[in-house]
Amino acid sequence: MNQNDLKRLVAQKAIEYVPLNAIIGVGTGSTADLFIDELALIKDNIIGAIASSERTKQRLEGHGIKVFDVNEVESVPVYIDGADEIDPEGNMIKGGGAAHTREKICASIADQFICIADASKEVNVLGAFPLPVEVVPLAREAVARQMIELGGNPVWRKLADGSPLITDNSCHILDVHGLNITEPLALEIQLSIIPGVLTVGIFAQNAADIALIATADGVKAIEY
Repeated sequence: MNQNDLKRLVAQKAIEYVPLNAIIGVGTGSTADLFIDELALIKDNIIGAIASSERTKQRLEGHGIKVFDVNEVESVPVYIDGADEIDPEGNMIKGGGAAHTREKICASIADQFICIADASKEVNVLGAFPLPVEVVPLAREAVARQMIELGGNPVWRKLADGSPLITDNSCHILDVHGLNITEPLALEIQLSIIPGVLTVGIFAQNAADIALIATADGVKAIEY
């Protein structure tokens, strides 16, 4: 069973956690894409969804699933999304898909965050995956210098053609290498107050409530 098979397996399992006749939150990324494809099979059982990115919005609408603006929705019963890393307490690093600002907003209004991932995303300590930090373009180098002072190695994320990646929020991303994140909540708060930082990709304030982890032996559910 390859990684894509594992992602599809956990996407299928996540459907069991979708409440009937509700608006749900949907994340962004390769695993979330597969979840959307599975969600399309039961789209008549839900009212619709809020989307954490333009990519997700387009995929949902492509399946005929109604997408609501987050400003129209007070809360959602569940937000389902993947992660780049998840630790034993349910803290995560997200943002490999450059959508972590809107993902964090959607997660913040959800009663329950369900992380869907394969076993390769489980870590004891966050940080092997470079930490994405979304920054206002004007502040990119100022923020980068502060990342260096904290012991990180920030790399400006660019596309294959060498042009800067521009997020849905018209911002840039610094991928900070070399961090050993032993206190995720403290670091999330510390980085979030740096002028020019829009959103840091640590999800500790909005950690997972449940993780569905796909393995060769099936999907295991972990509650935090």
